[in-house]
Amino acid sequence: MAESFAFAIAEGVLGKLGSALIQGVGIAWGVQTELEELRDTLSTIHALLLDAEEKQATNRQISDWLGKLKLVLYDAEDVLDEFDYEALQQQVVASGSITKKVRSVISSPKSLAFRFKMGRRVKNIRERLDKIAADKSKFNFNEGVADRRVVPSKREMTHSFVRSSDVIGRDHDKENIVGLLKQSSDTENVSIIPIVGIGGLGKTTLAKLVYNDERVAGHFPIKMWVCVSDEFDIENLVKKILKEMKGDENYSDFSMEQLQSHLRNALDREKFLLVLDDVWNTDREKWLKLKDLLMDGANGSKILVTTRKKSVASIMGTFPMQELKDLSHEDCLSLFVKCAFKDGEDNQYPNLLKIGDQIVEKCARVPLAVRSLGSILYSKRDEHDWVSIRDSEIWKLEQGENGIMAALRLSYYDLPHHLKQCFALCSILPKDFKIANKFLIPFWMAQGLIQLSGQNARMEDIGETYINELLSRSFFQDVEQLVPGVVYEFKMHDLVHDLAMFFAQPEYFTLSFHSKDIPKRIQYVAFSDIDWPKEEYEALRFFGEAKQYSSKSFVSACILRFKCIRVLELTNSSFEELPNSIGSLKHLRYLSLDGNKSIKKLPNSICKLYHLQTLMLGECSELEEFPKGIGSMISLRMLIITMKQKDLSRKEKRLRWLNSLQFLQFVDCLNLEFLFKGMKSLIALRLLAISNCPSLVSLSHSIKLLTALEVLAIRDCEKIEFMDGEAEGQEEDIQSFGSLKLLRFINLPKFEALPKWLLHGPTSNTLYHLQIWNCSNFKGLPNDGLQKLTSLKKLEIKDCPELIGRCKLETGEDWQKMAHIPEIYLDGQKFVSSTNS
Repeated sequence: MAESFAFAIAEGVLGKLGSALIQGVGIAWGVQTELEELRDTLSTIHALLLDAEEKQATNRQISDWLGKLKLVLYDAEDVLDEFDYEALQQQVVASGSITKKVRSVISSPKSLAFRFKMGRRVKNIRERLDKIAADKSKFNFNEGVADRRVVPSKREMTHSFVRSSDVIGRDHDKENIVGLLKQSSDTENVSIIPIVGIGGLGKTTLAKLVYNDERVAGHFPIKMWVCVSDEFDIENLVKKILKEMKGDENYSDFSMEQLQSHLRNALDREKFLLVLDDVWNTDREKWLKLKDLLMDGANGSKILVTTRKKSVASIMGTFPMQELKDLSHEDCLSLFVKCAFKDGEDNQYPNLLKIGDQIVEKCARVPLAVRSLGSILYSKRDEHDWVSIRDSEIWKLEQGENGIMAALRLSYYDLPHHLKQCFALCSILPKDFKIANKFLIPFWMAQGLIQLSGQNARMEDIGETYINELLSRSFFQDVEQLVPGVVYEFKMHDLVHDLAMFFAQPEYFTLSFHSKDIPKRIQYVAFSDIDWPKEEYEALRFFGEAKQYSSKSFVSACILRFKCIRVLELTNSSFEELPNSIGSLKHLRYLSLDGNKSIKKLPNSICKLYHLQTLMLGECSELEEFPKGIGSMISLRMLIITMKQKDLSRKEKRLRWLNSLQFLQFVDCLNLEFLFKGMKSLIALRLLAISNCPSLVSLSHSIKLLTALEVLAIRDCEKIEFMDGEAEGQEEDIQSFGSLKLLRFINLPKFEALPKWLLHGPTSNTLYHLQIWNCSNFKGLPNDGLQKLTSLKKLEIKDCPELIGRCKLETGEDWQKMAHIPEIYLDGQKFVSSTNS
């Protein structure tokens, strides 16, 4: 099955059609009427799309209709993108910079041929859209259906019974929760314990195991099991709870007033255990209204909640959330054997047991996957059947309603529409890939998947909220902080990756050029080899991740064929020169040459990529310098650089016009001695990272004038010294920074003291995290400096022997300098002062 994503794509196209830039271009180039008609038609269709997407799973004709609509929408995106491109090009040519407003340059006349061509393309799209709109009457769609996240198939209602002998590997979890259930509370009569984990991990099974434990039964005179699952309707939940307590009594005709009175009277001074299984509600107000009706129980009463969402746990729980972990491989194998064989029968089939062990390995330690596959093989003893399961992707298997894909689909269907496409796009990444937030967000941005929510909203910030939402729903896991709070990595569970692939195909595809069946609607593709395909893919929107790109001709062929790509991922390539034709990729937003240790220069044509947002040149150790016109790349937001250049100050004009730049990193620039002086022109820069630049002597004084800078991270720079700014005048010091939140200094041998520009001006009110590691000559903290950093919440000092030797924190002599800081870590140990305690 392929998810349509038509609603999200249509929203993006409508947003562009309504922008001042496109409207201005339409007037200037004589296509205003066509664009307005296109917008009117699309608005009519857009109102129906949520209803259409809900119905597509059970109606093949609707699915086909949505597929045709998507192709038109993609073409519309490409055309509007070209309008954007031409306007940006005129802006650069007309002003030589980006300081002029777009309105003054879009009026510049284009050639008659161009205007005619674009007008014809818009008209063609409108006519195709009109035809699709005419077909909508066949399906009786409802207009204005809200994003209800209705699922095609509901999970069956759960019950409380489970045989303990059927549960494997949860003894420790069970004992932990039983212990929590028996604890009393000093603050509230009723406490809430959330169990959190991805679908299929065994949350409900664990809750059943605890619920039926004899110690729990003896501790709670009243026990109730309620499966919430669907809508969090308070009236229905109260009825279910009362029915659990009172048996057959009928409450169907009771008013809410009568229901709440009965419930409160029934619970009054009684110690109870209530299990709320499979909760999805994130509306805190709804939960508080229900909670108020449950608070009359005796002290020690408990509510046990199972949920896939950490956000649910955070609004409901009074105890810390209990995150359910994967089973061990040994426990998974035991569970598989129990499901696939009759008692003792596994000893008769050693070959099948060996294959079964390999199947269990594929299940990524998720009990539901193990149980599902074991059950499929229960009646099969032909080795061929087991091998076919082992060698197949789980998402391809026939799944019943209780299979692993069915369980995971529930989580997917609950996603808001804009996150569904973001999640599906992750299917193009390899399994077990460590995904960095600073990679994924630009990746989403390049495909137009980040929806701006306000004038002052930054796409990067919205992308962070998307990642946090997917993390909270357990689509992402295993978070590892690289730069605390700023750069981090995470992974997708293999089964979650399969889920993404299930909904993404056929548009999102990992393609071997030897594949016999190549879908016609491919839009996003990662190549798994470097032989050229027989098929043409002119409309391709993403290209990347072949194992190795060894020739310039291969890349040239890709550029020639794939004119509409937004992402070009050429990591670990080995060619010495990027083709001049790179400048023809008008739609390109993301270009990575990371790890190319052969490339020596970039062609000037790359500067025609006016839409480019991300340029990654890390580990390009032979790169000699920037192209002359890099300042023309006026949409650039992320730039990562490794190069041989010594002094950027002579090339500053090439960089100073990049005033959309948000993220700038210099890494492994072994010869770099000076940064460019005009850094103050980078008015949007939020993160500056410098690592392993051993020749760098100092930072430019203009770095202090980066008023938007939030993170400054410097490491492994042997010669760098910090200017204190005294000679520069107090006026500029007062203006310095203004948004700085995190300072990170690691392995800087010449770093002796905190610079004065850090301790004065706006920084003293914004800095919340200061990290100083392995700075062997860092001699001391200023007498009053840290007291001026009034917003500082976390101070980390590690492997700074000169400082540690001088401080007498244990006796409190230096504590007054740091008493206002909540978290202090010295050589990895949290320091607690007797003054504070």
